[in-house]
Amino acid sequence: MGVIDIQGISSFSIHCSESNLRKSRALKKPICSFVRKNTSRVYCVQASSETVDEHKNLIMGDSFIRPHLRQLSAYQPILPFEVLSAQLGRKPEDIVKLDANENPYGPPPEVFEALGNMKFPYVYPDPQSRRLRDALALDSGLESEYILVGCGADELIDLIMRCVLDPGEKIIDCPPTFSMYVFDAAVNGAGVIKVPRNPDFSLNVDRIAEVVELEKPKCIFLTSPNNPDGSIINEEDLLKILEMPILVVLDEAYIEFSGLESKMKWVKKYENLIVLRTFSKRAGLAGLRVGYGAFPLSIIEYIWRAKQPYNVSVAGEVAALAALSNGKYLEDVRDALVRERERLFGLLKEVPFLNPYPSQSNFILCEVTSGMDAKNLKEELAKMGVMIRHYNSKELKGYVRVSAGKPEHTDVLMSCLKRFY
Repeated sequence: MGVIDIQGISSFSIHCSESNLRKSRALKKPICSFVRKNTSRVYCVQASSETVDEHKNLIMGDSFIRPHLRQLSAYQPILPFEVLSAQLGRKPEDIVKLDANENPYGPPPEVFEALGNMKFPYVYPDPQSRRLRDALALDSGLESEYILVGCGADELIDLIMRCVLDPGEKIIDCPPTFSMYVFDAAVNGAGVIKVPRNPDFSLNVDRIAEVVELEKPKCIFLTSPNNPDGSIINEEDLLKILEMPILVVLDEAYIEFSGLESKMKWVKKYENLIVLRTFSKRAGLAGLRVGYGAFPLSIIEYIWRAKQPYNVSVAGEVAALAALSNGKYLEDVRDALVRERERLFGLLKEVPFLNPYPSQSNFILCEVTSGMDAKNLKEELAKMGVMIRHYNSKELKGYVRVSAGKPEHTDVLMSCLKRFY
């Protein structure tokens, strides 16, 4: 009970500040009152307070996030030159970067000229990338109405899933392969059925057929040449899968290095086939993010509806058009990388603790043997300024991947490897 002297006040409030949050209450009427000789009113009141949990009504930002995304592990990309330079204490030009399958020759000189003379960068790009799609039609022999351009093939992978998959529906993944398929499936709330490849990295077509029949997955993502081993899917296996009631997304990011013809034209015959391509490897435009896909007309209509309107930048389209204008340069660079891939393969076979696999791409997968630890090998080479790819997945534990670079890059790599034996 407390006694408070208040002069002519008909209402008041009491607020007590403590470590816990207290709630103020306005008391309109006194609990009891009496009048003193000097006519002052004296109220006798009992203070009332309610302890409130300070976290009870606190809004947390992650409460707005979709539940399945709270469990999502972030994609682990390869670090760029400037980050590697800071981490390793080396100049970018002193780093041999053989970890991301990038084209070390870069784009044709016309690309740099076109970017330097780029007009109207302040105007939004063409939402339909009409000029680039027309150029791609000439390059591929497939009419432009079947082609859609994206901010890298990665955008198209995600866009396909958003158009095709309802949350809870499933895709087939055939590991080891490009990890973006599983990542985007998780982002879109889809399930993943893994059908591991055979020991020689070929597809287990019989098992795929069983899964399609029993699990009714919506689509399957296939890479040819496959990343990370460089193997190709033979036409017989691909045709068997196309006969199944499932959407087949064929990722041909590395097709130029295989000597095989793209399957882009097949989308006119197979309503359940999508083929993806990219400018990252062939044209050395990985940093500008330009990819494209070939779709059946019955599917592309809905992809157009769902894509972001300005998904391909003016710079990206200008660079891709300029790259396509110099086909000889693209062919010469491709041939140089294929030659260096074969040279690198022969040299890696001589390393006692490496077992390289034949590749139809611009990289070589190696099993690390003879007691050498794959992760330790990657880390020790990094200290020497040579970057290769190491894997944590169970399918590739004990493996590393080496990109084909310029001849001088191979020479530095081999010199560093010889320090281990």
